[in-house]
Amino acid sequence: MTRMSYADPTAGRDLLGSRSLCFIFICAFAVVTLVQQILYGKNYVKSGQQFSRLHGDEAGNWSGLNLPDDSPLRPSRYGRRRVKTSELFERWRNMQVCKWEQNKEETNKFKMSLSQCCNAPSFLFTTKRNTPSGTKLRYEVDTSGVLHISPEIFKMFPDDMPYSRSEFKRCAVIGNGGISRNSKCGKEIDSADFVFRCNIPPISDKYSADVGSKTDFVTINPSIITERFQKLEKWRKPFYEVLQSYENASIVLPAFYNTRNTDVSFRVKYVLDDFSSPRGVFFFHPQYLLNVQRFWSLQGVRAKRLSSGLMLVTAAMELCEEVHLYGFWAFPMNPAGVFITHHYYDNVKPRPGFHAMPHEIFNFLHMHTRGILHLHTQPCS
Repeated sequence: MTRMSYADPTAGRDLLGSRSLCFIFICAFAVVTLVQQILYGKNYVKSGQQFSRLHGDEAGNWSGLNLPDDSPLRPSRYGRRRVKTSELFERWRNMQVCKWEQNKEETNKFKMSLSQCCNAPSFLFTTKRNTPSGTKLRYEVDTSGVLHISPEIFKMFPDDMPYSRSEFKRCAVIGNGGISRNSKCGKEIDSADFVFRCNIPPISDKYSADVGSKTDFVTINPSIITERFQKLEKWRKPFYEVLQSYENASIVLPAFYNTRNTDVSFRVKYVLDDFSSPRGVFFFHPQYLLNVQRFWSLQGVRAKRLSSGLMLVTAAMELCEEVHLYGFWAFPMNPAGVFITHHYYDNVKPRPGFHAMPHEIFNFLHMHTRGILHLHTQPCS
């Protein structure tokens, strides 16, 4: 337990007597109890490799609450023991007594494993360097199909990756979870050196106090283009005006996830070129996303599709020295047991069975306790 990455935030101040021995004891106890849960597979992840799911009682109830049938917490029945959300939340709240501190050794180990499997500084985006003209590019999902990289398509790619390894000191990855509402974390988020966001979420004055407004990198799911902007087949200005909120942020799309995504993603590039926009449009490399999917599958995150948030966290771990997460939470209530909306801007639920959000959050909890990343779930001061 000597390698846990927590430090006493009141060092040098005698708040509880005898040089804060009681405070240190509380921190140590909180760390020990939660880490035991993690390491022995009772709540989250076993040794960072083997995942053990939580589940409720025989009726599928959690803490006396009847969750809806499509809740990702309801169907799990094969964990080591039954754990109520109230117990999980209590242990997590106890951890917040202690100040988080990065563990450089653990962080570097994790970065090394990502470098070996995925290598974001070289393969996060499809570039002229990693995908020459004439390449037959295989899709991430539609692996039987290939896209011939013609000279016209090749011209849309950047010469090389715009980011290098550990280029940014402190990064913020912003999830869209309802846990961000009333968090007042906007200023803290905007103070980061680099900010990632998922799927063009609203960052107007109505929300900026909680989620900030600075954006350097924002993803767009092609389904958003299809559903909200009619595939950009008619009026393109409304889409361009939405992007104005993100100033000169890079726009990133999974154009080569499947064949349906390609044409829609290319239209985003054409629209921005038509408006002479200076912002870059990039396409995830399909092999990178496939490697990321395999990496997290080994950590117990087995889903039809990883969330955009997890993909960005994975990339940030290689591109940034220190990674902070905001707006990531997979439960219908916050750690204090108060019900929250699904997103900070609405309560529209995701399609059931597509992502594995609780699995992703359990990994973030585990990484937080190891000092690899900082998961923020409390309001900012």
